[in-house]
Amino acid sequence: MTGTVVRNTGSWYVVHTPEGDLNCKIKGNFRLKGLRCTNPVAVGDNVTVELRGDGSCFIVEIAPRKNYIIRRASNLSKEFQIIAANVDRALLVVTLAFPETNTTFIDRFLATAEAYDVPATIIINKVDLLTQGEERQLLQAVSNLYRTIGYDVLHTSTLTGEGISSLKEIVKDKTSLISGNSGVGKSSIINCLVPDARLRTGEVSDVHRTGMHTTTFSEMLDVPTGGKVIDTPGVKGFGTIDFNRNEVAHYFPEIFSASARCKYGNCTHTHEPGCAVRDAVEQHFISESRYASYLSILGDDPDDKYRKAF
Repeated sequence: MTGTVVRNTGSWYVVHTPEGDLNCKIKGNFRLKGLRCTNPVAVGDNVTVELRGDGSCFIVEIAPRKNYIIRRASNLSKEFQIIAANVDRALLVVTLAFPETNTTFIDRFLATAEAYDVPATIIINKVDLLTQGEERQLLQAVSNLYRTIGYDVLHTSTLTGEGISSLKEIVKDKTSLISGNSGVGKSSIINCLVPDARLRTGEVSDVHRTGMHTTTFSEMLDVPTGGKVIDTPGVKGFGTIDFNRNEVAHYFPEIFSASARCKYGNCTHTHEPGCAVRDAVEQHFISESRYASYLSILGDDPDDKYRKAF
């Protein structure tokens, strides 16, 4: 029997099949293949399940994935976590205040989406809180930065309803991953898209201006107006993994475009003479924040960057 994984609680997987939802575990041999991931099976995976005589159900095979989003596991630096698989679009929810999303986090997420063939849209949420002139200018500057690169940017507020109708059109008839830091309002956005979900929302810490986790497992939800969204726990950082050092520039569209004019074909854009990328940064055609994010990925532990079989 085949189906799609719609919930991952860490120890159990709910698989949606034509005959209903089944609570499954992973067959033991998944752990014996040298896999470095904390979760060999992810929400969105198409799987084969095996029902046993005692009523238990096991996932015995995973169909080839068309794509997935992956991040370095927070507690096991040499392992990775598959956030979701087989998605049509990744929606990265960020906030410019309460809490503030770091641009390095944004760029690492976008680079990973580029690497694994997942189109990405940036959702700037809680724009109703940006009332001061400088805050509105920052909103415009950040939006212009990523739109100029080629990313879609949407402004939303679950309080005023701004952007929610546009968001419903984006997710309609698609499978969309919703990700972001804790506290940026992912659960509130999903409650607008899927009113019956009634996800628990949390407050932002007044001390650290950071969010507190409210979603504890990944789950795929049906959107009444069409489409599916995958809700995932909030993350504080986004560690890249399985990046080839020579390919990192490919995942920054504006850097990759400028690199065609570099003097050397194997330019790393760090120190070489005749580097068109560093010239573009100096002339403000490439933002310093994006270039800094590129350098931060190059600086990650190279021992964990090999593309290995999953």
